[in-house]
Amino acid sequence: MASAGARPTRAEMRNAARAQSRAQRRDAAKAATRSALLSVALPSVAALGVAGAAATTVHGDSGRQTVADPAPVTEAATAAAPVTVPAELPVPSAGDEAGRAARGETRPALSAEEPTEPTEAPKPVERPKVSLPVAAHGLSATFGQAGTHWTARHTGIDFPVQGGTPVLAATDGTVRTQWNSAYGYMAIVKSPDGVESWYCHLRSYKIRKGPVKAGDVIAYSGTSGNSTGAHLHFEIRPDGGAPVDPLAWLLGQGLDPR
Repeated sequence: MASAGARPTRAEMRNAARAQSRAQRRDAAKAATRSALLSVALPSVAALGVAGAAATTVHGDSGRQTVADPAPVTEAATAAAPVTVPAELPVPSAGDEAGRAARGETRPALSAEEPTEPTEAPKPVERPKVSLPVAAHGLSATFGQAGTHWTARHTGIDFPVQGGTPVLAATDGTVRTQWNSAYGYMAIVKSPDGVESWYCHLRSYKIRKGPVKAGDVIAYSGTSGNSTGAHLHFEIRPDGGAPVDPLAWLLGQGLDPR
């Protein structure tokens, strides 16, 4: 150890510097400990109220801190205590509010109109199951009529139409065509129930053979065969046999050609 008034050696100076550094570190550690304890104690002080905060004391001795027992909390103190917002709860910013407003503006407005029921599609017009053989009404000769124009009684009914008038299938069925010296160019439609309808003295055909529907144009009227003028001779033969009165048959189908 150096004598009084003697100049300190380098070793003594180093030891003194180290002691001073250790003392500074201890002081810094004590200050940090006091700060940490204060950060824990202060929220509790806010919860206890103003009266509790006055009774709270902090003692520092050799780096130790203690908190005194708080005073009883009164309703007045609780009402006067400030409300502290925890730091971990996010506070909405102006940007968040603007973003929500922008998103709200993009939402489509609900329509006040009630949904309409789909309209029912119009039903297709049904084709006639039985049709008159020509569109014009009126007869020039009837079934069973006698006269000089026939070798026997008349086997059908005659429609006095001009040459080239469209001739229509009276029923659904299958059509075939042929030539006959008495009937001229003729078309025969056989329906599914076996009834044959004959169309005679034709000028030309539109459908020579194949399936047809009632009302289809199958030929055009003329004056071929044993005929004195343009007209349509029409017959009905059930099961392809002997002819029956076409007028009575048409009336039974709800059609009146007269």
